[in-house]
Amino acid sequence: MKRITRRLILSAAAGAIAVAAGAGASESQRAPLPSEYVEECGSCHVAFPARMLDAASWRAVLAGLDRHFGVDASADAETLEPIRAYLSQAARSRPTASGGEPLLRITETRWFRHEHDEVPARLRSGPEAVPLSNCAACHRNAAQGSYSERSLELPRKGGSK
Repeated sequence: MKRITRRLILSAAAGAIAVAAGAGASESQRAPLPSEYVEECGSCHVAFPARMLDAASWRAVLAGLDRHFGVDASADAETLEPIRAYLSQAARSRPTASGGEPLLRITETRWFRHEHDEVPARLRSGPEAVPLSNCAACHRNAAQGSYSERSLELPRKGGSK
């Protein structure tokens, strides 16, 4: 928890310095997610930013929409085309494969595990556990595609924010 507090303080300080230097608009300058992507994928879960998986992983995710983590999330070709184009163009440049196979879950990427290794144990298991795939539980601006630590708010004990 001390590490999270320290990171939050450092993040806030970095944000303040960036704003003072006139560079604080980088988050707001981030291109909005394509509406087709938000409508189709965001109707079931947060429309995850493409940069969270590489292009091979996104291709594998889209190829398996008929069995998308236990549900049939199939979509017609016309709907998928702009989504495929966005995910391919904006995908992470670093590979997100494991054992030569593209990862299908963002939560299994090395980057994600590193970024979330400080999540308190009470949020990982037990009655207050929050699925790591539920980004909006902690990232207040996840629906807008922002996962900045400046907007991070861990659920408090007892389940409230």
